[in-house]
Amino acid sequence: MEAKKISEQISVSPQISPEDVKAIAAMGFRSIMCNRPDGEGADQPTFEEIESAAQAVGLGCTYLPVVSGKVQDEDAVAFGQALMEMPGPVFAYCRTGTRSATLWSLAQAATMAPSDILAATKAAGYDMAGVVRRIVNGGKTPTDSGDAAFDVVIVGGGAAGIAVASSLVSRKPGLDIAVIDPADIHYYQPGWTMVGGGIFDAETTAKTMGSLIPKGVHWLKSAVAAFEPKDNAVILDGCRVVKYNRLVVCPGLKLDWNKVEGLVETLGKNGVTSNYRYDLAPYTWELVNQVKKGRALFTQPPMPIKCAGAPQKAMYLSASNWERMGVLKDMDIQFMNAGGVLFGVKDYVPALMEYVERYDADLNFFHNLISVDGPAKQATFEVSKPDEEKITVTVDFDMMHVCPPQTAPDFIRVSPLADAAGWIDVDQSTLRHKEFDNIWSLGDVMNAPNAKTAAAARVQAPIVAENLVDDIEGKSPTAIYNGYGSCPLTVERGKIVLAEFGYGGTLLPSFPKWVIDGTKPTRAAWILKEQILPPVYWKAMLRGKEWMAKPEKISAS
Repeated sequence: MEAKKISEQISVSPQISPEDVKAIAAMGFRSIMCNRPDGEGADQPTFEEIESAAQAVGLGCTYLPVVSGKVQDEDAVAFGQALMEMPGPVFAYCRTGTRSATLWSLAQAATMAPSDILAATKAAGYDMAGVVRRIVNGGKTPTDSGDAAFDVVIVGGGAAGIAVASSLVSRKPGLDIAVIDPADIHYYQPGWTMVGGGIFDAETTAKTMGSLIPKGVHWLKSAVAAFEPKDNAVILDGCRVVKYNRLVVCPGLKLDWNKVEGLVETLGKNGVTSNYRYDLAPYTWELVNQVKKGRALFTQPPMPIKCAGAPQKAMYLSASNWERMGVLKDMDIQFMNAGGVLFGVKDYVPALMEYVERYDADLNFFHNLISVDGPAKQATFEVSKPDEEKITVTVDFDMMHVCPPQTAPDFIRVSPLADAAGWIDVDQSTLRHKEFDNIWSLGDVMNAPNAKTAAAARVQAPIVAENLVDDIEGKSPTAIYNGYGSCPLTVERGKIVLAEFGYGGTLLPSFPKWVIDGTKPTRAAWILKEQILPPVYWKAMLRGKEWMAKPEKISAS
C-alpha cells in the first residue's frame, strides 16, 4: 500500500487490502474512497470487506466505482461532491490509482489552472495526458469540432517566435503558418537595461504584436493550455484544438516574482525595482537619480536566467551614473549573487573586475534573495557557501535592483515536451526535439546549454527554419547551432564589454579584434548596442533578414 499525495485533501493509491486499513488510519487519513468496481479482478477484496475494516478503526468509507477507461463527466461531478462531504484527508484507491487521480483532476478543473492540476498529478506519478482536453475544458468532454490546422504552428510571439516565422516565410513562402500568443504588445527586452540607465525611453522598446506578425502568417491570440504531441495538437485556453504538421515551441520563460516572499507587494516602491519589467525599468533610473547616499543592492538568482549579465549591467550603469554625479563615494554598492562566479566565461572576468574595483562594489557570492520587507527596506538572503552550513542574513538597503528567479512556463513544465527540469528537451545542435521529430524549440525555453539571450535567438531562428524546411523536403537537418550567445556588458555609460561565446565558453567574436576586442571595454561596442542593434532587431531579425546569422551548414547524412 502506497499513499501518493496529490493535495492536502487527497492521496491516491493502487488496490488496498483490509489489512492496510489500520495503517491508513495511522497515517492520519479520516476517510477512504473506493473507485474500483467489485469483481474487476480475481484477487480483489470487495468494497464491503474494506468498509468493514474502515468502520472498525473509525474511518468513513465511500463507494464510487468507475469502469476503467470510462470516466464520465458525471463521475467527476460525483467525485467532487463526495470529496467535499467526506472528512479529510481522503485516501482514494482503484486498481492502479489512475482512475482516482483522473476523477480528482476532472473534478478540480473548473476551479484550478490546468498546469497546476497536471503538476500535482505528475508529482504523484500519474500522467493525465489522456484527459488533458477535458481538464482544459473545465472537466467536461469537449464537443467543439471546429479545429484549425496549419503546416507549422509556432507557440510564442516573442523575439524567437517572430524571427523564426519570418525566416520560414522567406525560405518557403507557401507555408500555412500560425503564431500563437495572447499578448498585444511585443517588447525589445534587451533595451530595458538602457532604459534603467537613462539612455533609452521605455516607449521605444514596445510595438504592437499585430504590426510584427509577418504578412500571410495567422495570429491566434490565445494562451496555450497543453500539448498533445502524439496527436500533433496544441490545446488552447477554452479547449480549442489547433493541429499541426510541424511545431515550433518558443514562449520564453517565466519570471517567478512570487518565489521571493514580499517582493511582489513592494516592486515599484520602497526603493525596489527591476529592469526585467517594462514598467519598472524607468523606476530604476528614477532611483539612481534620487538615491545619492546609502546602500544599493543588486541581486542575481540561481541560473538559468535570461541574459545572465543583466543583473550586473544594472549595477555598472547605476554606478557609472553615480560617478558622473560625483556621489559614488557616498554609495555602498553590494552585488548579491546566488552563484559562485561574477561571469560564467572567464575570459571576460578581468575587464569586469576592473569596474568592480573602480566602483568599489562588494561581491557577495552564494547569496540568494528569499524575502523582502519593502517598508522596512530590508532584504533577506540564504547564504549557501560550499562546505559551510547554510545561513540567512538580513541586509538593509536604500535601493535594490532585483533579478527575479526564473523557470520554464507552467504549461511547458508539465507537458510531455519537457525534460526533468521542465525545459523543452532538444538536440543541442539541430534544436529538434529529442523524442518528437516534428517539433523544434528555440529561445529561452529550451534546454541546450547556451546563454538565454536575444542574440542567441537571432542565430537560432534561421537554424530552426532551415532544419524544418529540410524536414519538409525529406532531408536530414543541415544547419547546426554552436551555442552562440552574446551579452553586451554595459560597464560604464559609453563603453561595453561585448561578450560573445558558444558552448563550453568558447569565444565566438563577430568582429576582428581591431574593430571590437570583446574582452575589453570599448566605445565601438557601445555604439553597436545603442545605435545598431535596435534597428537590426526590428528591421532585420524580425523580418527574416538574417544579417550575420546565416546558418552554419553540415552535409546531410
